[in-house]
Amino acid sequence: MRAVTVAAVLFISSLTQAGAPSSSPQLIEKGKTSYTTNCVACHGPKGAGDGVAAAALNPKPRDFTKEAFKNGDNAEAVFKTVSQGLTGTPMVAFAHLSDEERWGLAYYVVELRHAGMPAAPAAATKAAKKVGKK
Repeated sequence: MRAVTVAAVLFISSLTQAGAPSSSPQLIEKGKTSYTTNCVACHGPKGAGDGVAAAALNPKPRDFTKEAFKNGDNAEAVFKTVSQGLTGTPMVAFAHLSDEERWGLAYYVVELRHAGMPAAPAAATKAAKKVGKK
């Protein structure tokens, strides 16, 4: 039974990793664009968990620059989180986004984690205003 479980976990893991595209400037730019649309309101422009919607959320959004990631901070782990969400938190699944867009988001979040690159300020402001209207 244990061998079957291990085999199933390895198989599922290989499916996720087999579909992982290589990081590229174009894919990261696509991720940055998606981040400003889908993530800035909660996580903030630099990934510090300080977006305009953060005050209303419990638990607070992850600060990518300081806090440990629940599923890990590599692109595959972030892709899983973006795809499935996190149970017991306000982090919802973004499975409606294409695989390419979710991979772009994953690589961009890893960039925020390691390089502290902010999202585009104009897009962040637009996303913040959109949340304020709801």
